[in-house]
Amino acid sequence: MKCLVTAFFFMLSGTFANSQSLPERYMVADVASDDVLNIRDEPAASSEIIGELGPYTLNVEVLRTLDGWGYVGAVERSGWVSMRFLAPNPPPENEIPRPMSCFGTEPFWNVSFYPRGAEYNAMGEARRDLTILREGVADNGYIVEAQEGPALTRTIIINALPCSDGMSDRNFGMSMSMFIQTPDGNDLRTGCCTMQVN
Repeated sequence: MKCLVTAFFFMLSGTFANSQSLPERYMVADVASDDVLNIRDEPAASSEIIGELGPYTLNVEVLRTLDGWGYVGAVERSGWVSMRFLAPNPPPENEIPRPMSCFGTEPFWNVSFYPRGAEYNAMGEARRDLTILREGVADNGYIVEAQEGPALTRTIIINALPCSDGMSDRNFGMSMSMFIQTPDGNDLRTGCCTMQVN
């Protein structure tokens, strides 16, 4: 069975070859402490405001840029912010970004990566801590092998491909596949990932 998981690991790694680049990570800069950075419907100062970012917001995920504007997530949808008020906040080299959250629907579940660990949550179940066994970084994705307890392994492939959660109008810049190996059988789940947790 270990050979099967290793083969799956490298098979999915091959999907990195045709993907886009990963979203860039920024932080809000030069916004007064009593002000906000507006998220607009279109890349124009006269466009409708659909959300906001606080003056000290970190981990703002920019999916793409256009004429000085950055396309970011705004809770249930996506919009545009002026890049003039964003400063680079890149994750450490050769590490998966933390925090980062990956999630899927039907059933609802998520995997979250934090500076001091990782966890898995599913609707109606208790939160479960994950032990990271190994992780790899490429220009266009990440791979993580994590263990839950003594007998359950999760292999997570995060790829720089557009993703939709199917429930909101928000766009995501990373898609993921999670292969779950248990003594009782295996499962493959797919979802979206983000570094920007609103």
